[in-house]
Amino acid sequence: MHIGLIGGIGPAATDFYYRRLISTFAARKAPLELTIVHADTPTLLGNLSANNVAAQVAIYMRLTNRLVAAGAECVVVTSIAGHFCIEDFKRASPLPVIDMIAEVSAAIARRGLQQIGILGTGTVMQTRFYGARTGAEIIPPAGPDLDAVHQAYVAMAAAGVVTDAQRVVFRAASERLLAAGAEAIMLGGTDLALAFDEASAGFPLVDCAGIHVDAIVAKALS
Repeated sequence: MHIGLIGGIGPAATDFYYRRLISTFAARKAPLELTIVHADTPTLLGNLSANNVAAQVAIYMRLTNRLVAAGAECVVVTSIAGHFCIEDFKRASPLPVIDMIAEVSAAIARRGLQQIGILGTGTVMQTRFYGARTGAEIIPPAGPDLDAVHQAYVAMAAAGVVTDAQRVVFRAASERLLAAGAEAIMLGGTDLALAFDEASAGFPLVDCAGIHVDAIVAKALS
């Protein structure tokens, strides 16, 4: 299957998907057919803030038509923030959409988690992963942690790198969520791969981008 990625939102997330797809296909000795088109992070964040679903879907449609012309057989939005309009996009898209929210919800159900802390943009945290029906209670950071995580995340996503100060914000919020009863921390922003990984986090993660890539691989090779 020729995979189409809508990337650029943000650059580190696109790099995560690209590298993980390359390494996974190489490990399976399977050829990778892939085309990436570029969306714009500030435009997405503006549409997310204004809940301008129509404008963002129009952007996705324009980019998906480029993917169709390139021969892609599916389309993937490489951004959790970018999934705020995913249901409308799925209805309009000329290509099948591999939906991160659906894949992560299924993975959480398989793990049997009951309470999960979440990090990401303000919208992702406040809507508890866009109201995903995971079977678990999703808990956003409380009080000033919510705004601190949002600001640190948006700055990190735009720059494509994480600073030590941003790491401190994410880890402190995570520790308070765990102390409040969370069994794991959901990386509710694809760029959080810059700050956390399973080996070094020191606590269980729900790695949304990793789950999404694994689902893409499974569908592409099925």
